[in-house]
Amino acid sequence: MERSEHYESDLLFFFDGKPLELGLYEALFARMEAAFPQASVKVQKSQISFYDRRLFSATSLPVRRKKSWPEHCLVVTVGLNQRLESPRVAVAVEPYPGRWTHHILLTTAEEIDGELMGWLEEARAFAVSKR
Repeated sequence: MERSEHYESDLLFFFDGKPLELGLYEALFARMEAAFPQASVKVQKSQISFYDRRLFSATSLPVRRKKSWPEHCLVVTVGLNQRLESPRVAVAVEPYPGRWTHHILLTTAEEIDGELMGWLEEARAFAVSKR
């Protein structure tokens, strides 16, 4: 997976003081790198973005944490052409007709499973298909 020259230092700054979340991210990144070797990753101020010509997924730390959310978690965001009906989806919104944004909370590396990876592949295919 393509990374910027400063990826490692940017990553450490992004997760400063959040070692559990960094560990979750590293497990997620390893799976994503294996599944999407042609993709690129960019650490930004509020999220880590994954691209395959277009943005298809992002990972972030919760900013507006709901009371029911765990103290330590990552938010994985995917955009799809339909709403996912799953208890794993913490928030789903339709910002444009036929474009759904889903936020999925990760609290353990075991949650980076076939179902999540399938949603990430769907999001990649949907992003690549957009004009």
